[in-house]
Amino acid sequence: MTADTLPSALLPPPETPWQRLRREFMADRLALFGLALLALALFAAVFAPWIAPQNPYDIGKLDIFDSKLPPGSRDAAGTMTYWLGTDGQARDLLSAILYGLRTSLLVGGVSVAAALAIGSAVGLAAAYFGGWIDALLMRIVDIQLSFPAILVALILLAILGKGVDKVILALVIVQWAYFARAARGAALVERAKEYIEAAQCMSLGWPRVLLRHMLPNCLPPLIVIATIDLAHAIALESTLSFLGVGVPVTEPSLGMLIANGYEFLLSGNYWISFFPGIALALAIVGINLVGDHLRDILNPRNAH
Repeated sequence: MTADTLPSALLPPPETPWQRLRREFMADRLALFGLALLALALFAAVFAPWIAPQNPYDIGKLDIFDSKLPPGSRDAAGTMTYWLGTDGQARDLLSAILYGLRTSLLVGGVSVAAALAIGSAVGLAAAYFGGWIDALLMRIVDIQLSFPAILVALILLAILGKGVDKVILALVIVQWAYFARAARGAALVERAKEYIEAAQCMSLGWPRVLLRHMLPNCLPPLIVIATIDLAHAIALESTLSFLGVGVPVTEPSLGMLIANGYEFLLSGNYWISFFPGIALALAIVGINLVGDHLRDILNPRNAH
């Protein structure tokens, strides 16, 4: 007796999309490795004040005689070991990396979430209303996408100045167009389906059609783009901070920590830039591995 001839009561329940996503994600070891790296980065960022050996921004507890100590050195009092060494300001690099990771993930996560919300709203509106609204919004998107992201961010920060909020605003402005283009493409496909026509025939308002019917079906590709764009946002923020136009010195990110050690590379104090660079690379690799596998799973061409 085959599965086709079994009574419906004996058949296993159909697999939900979330169950399929979990099954296929757990089957890929590389994706699990990326997820472990991402989870470790999030854990370190959230609990940095509790797991960091030192508050690297408490100037009163820093001793200038402990500056530029190599990894494994102890402080002048012999009470603390600097496992990753110290930087030019006598800050424990391990603690500085944990706090810097916190800033980088915060800036990247908030900017991507805001860009996703704005871009999705623009893309859905363009696809649903069409006509001159679609043409106008997409021309604005085309103009935005025609400029390099780093150039736009540099110009904005030169006008706005330094600050975490300024960096987040600049990243939102340079990222929302990507989500708008993707949301419009997904929404055009959904708009041609029968359930949208049925909702319109029932005289449902356009906010309800967009938010409760069209948006949930457009989310999978947008989630994939958001995951991958998170790595791009963190890398862009680190680049801006490395160039000295990103976050202020009082709230340094991983990019700022790398920049602080750049001048000491040729003098042999490699660890000041090396270890923050490794932390940044691992965080970006973890996010990219998760995003790439999500893209493969949620691709409708690969659906079983």
